[in-house]
This record gives sequence, C-alpha cells and structure tokens, in this order.
Amino acid sequence: MSVSRPNVVFVLTDDQGYWAMGCSGNREIRTPNLDRLAGTGIRFENFFCTSPVCSPARASIMTGRIPSQHGVHDWIRGGNMSENGKPAIEYLRGQTAYTDVMAASGYTCGLSGKWHLGHSLLSQKGFSHWYVHQKGGGSYRGAPMIRDGEPYEEPSYVTDAITDDALAFLADQDAGKPFYLGVHYTAPHSPWVDQHPQAIVDSYDDCPFRSCPDEAPHPWKVNSAPSGSGDKRREILKGYFAAVTAMDHNVGRILDYLEEQDLRDRTLVVFMSDNGMNMGHHGFFGKGNGTFPLNMYETSVKVPCIVSHPGSVSEGVVEDGLFSQYDFMPTLLDYLELENPNPDPLPGRSFSPVLQGRESRGRREVVVFDEYGPVRMIRTGRWKYVHRYPYGPNELYDLSRDPGELENLYGAEEHSEIVEEMRSRLRAFFLKYADPSLDGSREAVYGKGQIDLVGKAGGGRKAFEDDFKYMDGNGEYRPSTYFPPDL
Repeated sequence: MSVSRPNVVFVLTDDQGYWAMGCSGNREIRTPNLDRLAGTGIRFENFFCTSPVCSPARASIMTGRIPSQHGVHDWIRGGNMSENGKPAIEYLRGQTAYTDVMAASGYTCGLSGKWHLGHSLLSQKGFSHWYVHQKGGGSYRGAPMIRDGEPYEEPSYVTDAITDDALAFLADQDAGKPFYLGVHYTAPHSPWVDQHPQAIVDSYDDCPFRSCPDEAPHPWKVNSAPSGSGDKRREILKGYFAAVTAMDHNVGRILDYLEEQDLRDRTLVVFMSDNGMNMGHHGFFGKGNGTFPLNMYETSVKVPCIVSHPGSVSEGVVEDGLFSQYDFMPTLLDYLELENPNPDPLPGRSFSPVLQGRESRGRREVVVFDEYGPVRMIRTGRWKYVHRYPYGPNELYDLSRDPGELENLYGAEEHSEIVEEMRSRLRAFFLKYADPSLDGSREAVYGKGQIDLVGKAGGGRKAFEDDFKYMDGNGEYRPSTYFPPDL
C-alpha cells in the first residue's frame, strides 16, 4: 500500500435540499464553509440521489448499487436495534462497500454519525471506528448514540458531538497510513423547532424565506415532516436554516483542522446530502415520501455535491452535467487507484476524469435513473419521465421550458414518441441491473419505513409499513386505499 494515496473525508448531511447552500445561489441561508469548500473544488449542479429517502440512498452511496440491487427500498424503521424480541437486521450483509475495499487496501476507516442501515451496534463495512446513531434521527439533544459498542444518550447538541468525535478520530491517525472518515450528520433533518442553537435560530428572524415558497397544499400531500402556516411555518423554516448553518460551522471546524495539520492538500473532501428536501416547494414539506403516490420532483431527487482536493481536483468549477450517487463508488475507487472487485453489475461510471479536469460530462447527454419502490424516473438534460408501477399515474416534464415541473405532459399526443422512448430506456436499464428478487417495482413501498428484508431473505414477512393517511384535493385525510387522481 502506497502512503501517497490521499486521505478521504466524506461529509454526508440528511435532508438537505440542493437549493440550501449559499454557493448554489441561495442568498438567504448562511453556509460560508460550504461556499469556501466549493471555491476550492467542483460544485455539481445536477447531482441526483438514487432514491429520494435516506436509507436506500445511503446504501447506494456505499455499494454503488441501485435499491433494486441492494434491497433497501425505504428508510429503515425496523432492525436498527434489537427491539421487542426482534433481532437487529444487517441490511447490507454480503454486499461490498467501497469502505470494504479501502480497509483491505490499508486505509483506516472511521464513521462518526448516522448509519441507518441496520444493526447499529455492529461495526460494519470495514469501519474500525464506529460512533453512530442508534436509529436514524430524532432530537438533537439526548440523541441515542453508540460509543465503544454501548448505547447511550448524548447530552450535547448532536451536530457538535459528531464533529467532536470526528476530530478525535483525525487526531488519532498515524501519519504514515491513509484514512477514510465518514462524517454523517443528522442535520438538517427534522425536528426543527426548539432544537438548534438559539443564537443561530434568532439570526434568521428577519429572513423573508423567499427560497421556500408558501404554496397551496399539494393534492397528494402527506404528513411526513412538520409543516404549518403563518408563524408556525416561519419557526419551522428558521429551525431548518439554523440546522444547516450549525452544520456548516462544524464542517468549518473539520476544514480548519485539516489545514492546521497540513493535511488539506493530502485529503480529498466530499460533501453530499442523502436526498433532497421540499420546505414548501410544490406545496409540501418532505422528500419523496412527502406525497403519496411517492414523488420524484427535482427538489426531492437532486442533492448538493462538492468535491475538493487542492492541487488535484479542479478549483472553483461549477459542473452542470448529470451525475448520480451510483456513480460515487466507481469514481472514488478510480480516483484512489483501487480496483473494484465487483465492477460488472454496477450501473455507475467513474467521473474521476471530470474531477481532474480531463473531461466534462456537461457537454453531452447523460441519463440518470431514480427509484422509490414502485416509482421510477429517467432524467435527461431536457426531459423527465416518471413511471409508477403497475397503474400510474405517470408524468412527463419538459424541464427546458418547465423547470418547476408544473405542467405534466403525459398523455398528450404530441409527446407520445418521447414517452415511448423514455419508457423503453427506463425498462432496459432496470432489466439490466435490477435483481428480480429485490426489484422495488414488485414491493408495496408506502414511504412509512422498511421493517424487514425483502426477497428470499425476508421469508415472506411483511417488509414495509403502510399505516398512513394523506390529504386529498379537498383537504381531507384519506386511508391508503384511496387512490388520488392524475396530475
């Protein structure tokens, strides 16, 4: 193992919209350290999650597989810990993560923060340092964490605690051995009110929140995240913005440490969110499960992504090509010159040449795919097609003319050919990469959480919760048997 290989710090946030950074054009939210990071690297304008909810997206980042290959189709509700006589579930057992490859190649791998892929007490995927959240989220004070294999409640603000642990890991590293550090914040996931440093919350008192439109409720809206109107809405938005700014401050602490220890030019720093977020966008609060049927709006599927490595990665660049989280594993291993032991079944491709200025994917068409249970999306530079198995409703948007996705063109005769083309390409992609036994289009995913393994490993047990109601076009909450009208 050559010590010349760079260190890696991967910062992953939770429910941060691509719009929620100063460097992405939002003049209301304060993210000076993310802006600083973007100035020393590449910011991706069109980077997409593989599924607009946390656990499937995180599994895809780690393994390079789409949800219909790794079998995680919703946020992990059951199996994070042993509860009520039911054992914890290791959802990615037997699947190779890039950290497995890195650990086998001499990297010391540490994780500080959110795991949310099952069996939280068990250090997995090559990590020798394991400081994680017991579940997926919750209160920012008294957060249920695991340290040294023991569950406990963290008394301090959990965003600070995650950073403190990350800095302790960095301070403990051998200068002659490369490290990988995952810093997985629960921020800015809800809850938002009475949770975050009051001085930061108060600093947004006069914010008009024009970046978060106050729109009429979406006809498919469900209660997947706190929402409200008037003063309640303002308090929610102040909390969300404060969660981002507090997280940004902690990213600055990590960057400062790397610079103070002369590690910055030897460390690849990647910043990403697991999925997007609507904070009033399209008339709801939440991501893919903020509506039912589950949605694939840009604000749900597009995520912030910044990559920086001074002297190696191009600096101050905004890349507008289309990329997906399933591209990340092949890219990282390619950048580190590590061989991927399982390259053939992976759908992604390396964009390492883009990082090093040798190629721009923004100059040609790139197709990205997304899925959330029975909902699938194909996205080109101009068109987005959303297909819902087995009966629809389906959607088609011309993003060049309708970037806000306000006019569904599906069903219009003049667009029948583009629908057929997009549907054919979508079908071909999933026929090539989906594992039939783990295929999400065959699963009853409601957006209320996954409670067991799917496929043969699940033994026919119920895998997804369905205890929900959602708002119809008349403002009435209906049970899950109600099927809403087309857009």
